Amino acid sequence: MNLFDMSFRYKIPVWGSILMVVSALAVSASLMAGDYFELKEDMVNDAETLGRALQPSLFAEMRHDNLWHAYEIIKAPLEDVAAHGTAKAENVIVVDDALRIFVAAHPKAAPMLTKLKSLGPEYAEVAESIGTMGMEKSRTLEFPDSRHLYYIMPITDHNVRLGSLIVVLEKAKVWPRFLANAWHGLQGGLLILALLLPINWYWGQRMTRPLVQLASRMEAVGKRLPADLDSRLYPHHDELGQLFDVYNQMLAALKTKDVMEQQMVQSERLAALGQLAAGVAHEINNPLGGMLMAIDTLKYHSDSDPRTMKTVALIERGLTQIRDTVGGLLVEARAKSRELTVHDIEDVRTLVMPQARSKALHLDWRNTIEDGARLPAPLIRQIMINLLLNAIQAAAPRGEVGCVVGITDDILNLSVTNDGKSMTDDQIMHLFEPFSPLSEGGHGLGLWVTYQIVHQLGGEIRADREPERMRFSVAIPIGSDT
Repeated sequence: MNLFDMSFRYKIPVWGSILMVVSALAVSASLMAGDYFELKEDMVNDAETLGRALQPSLFAEMRHDNLWHAYEIIKAPLEDVAAHGTAKAENVIVVDDALRIFVAAHPKAAPMLTKLKSLGPEYAEVAESIGTMGMEKSRTLEFPDSRHLYYIMPITDHNVRLGSLIVVLEKAKVWPRFLANAWHGLQGGLLILALLLPINWYWGQRMTRPLVQLASRMEAVGKRLPADLDSRLYPHHDELGQLFDVYNQMLAALKTKDVMEQQMVQSERLAALGQLAAGVAHEINNPLGGMLMAIDTLKYHSDSDPRTMKTVALIERGLTQIRDTVGGLLVEARAKSRELTVHDIEDVRTLVMPQARSKALHLDWRNTIEDGARLPAPLIRQIMINLLLNAIQAAAPRGEVGCVVGITDDILNLSVTNDGKSMTDDQIMHLFEPFSPLSEGGHGLGLWVTYQIVHQLGGEIRADREPERMRFSVAIPIGSDT
């Protein structure tokens, strides 16, 4: 018999039991996986503790080229694991900056003065990773289908690096503790299932027996008048008890009520959206249209000097950006924006100059774009204004803010720098989050909005710490506006 065609008196208890078992297995598997990774993390932490304990002594011995003392230093923890509380390492290897083995706890496995990469493919990848570490604190490497973990720590002192310490860990040593924990967890899960499964079966039978009677009576509707249900079968007056008396009427009423509620909610949403769109369009677009028309008339019927006309053109592009922004808010799909021109980029320079002058800043402006680009002008202007205002705010008084914008290989490249206070790695990590605490005197949304716009256009933005300055770099592919 198909499991889905079974009677409810069996189907509900059986499915309930299956769901309980599956849930218990899923939870157990999740906990076991978490426990395994925690145990592996403990092993790495023990290796880090070992490395921190050995690193100062190894630096001194490597500086004096004392191989025997270095060997005694790394051999002792492997011989007395319990006393030192360290990881059960399979081997401890010290290499110099040329990636040659200086000393190893098991010299036969890693002979002295041997190139590290010659010990095998995994050690070759370890050697390559060490070559890219620089003065980094530490690194843990794990390779697919490998039975080892490699913990690497530079041997340094006062920014002087003599080599690297490699702790080779065997992942199989995690399994005894993991299996013990898994067995205890499995015992607890089996005990819970032993309690819940009988309860589930009892209540499944108790609740479905009245439904089976109701189904048999409903089957006779249209053929003959069904017999009354025995009130003693389910003498309670809860929802299931009421189902015996008003099932058909209740079901019809609920269906009608649900359809009416959905129609009402949809109608109210459409009405509210229509009122909001109409109000915004009337209050903003109409005055904007009048102003743009007045500017258009002024351009064609005015004998003003070039400086005045340049200002009028700047105002016109600003009003056009407002119109495009409002239009993008009033419809679901973003309205087609006009393409970026060289005037839009020069407008940004004009707009930020007053803020730069207020701090006596030197604005190093370099624009190599001559013919514009097929990108949305309002969004590119907003990106440039946000980054430049942020740089001006962060720059030191009488300092310098730089802006370089150009196109290379159909990519719009924008670079904004300032000579203000440098940021830490943690600050850079949270720099593009909304309401960032790094914003002084602002709401912390400028960089977040910029980040959203750049990624909406299919581009990338990053912040880099350079000597005596911070740099924000943006790269946006031409024609990304959709």
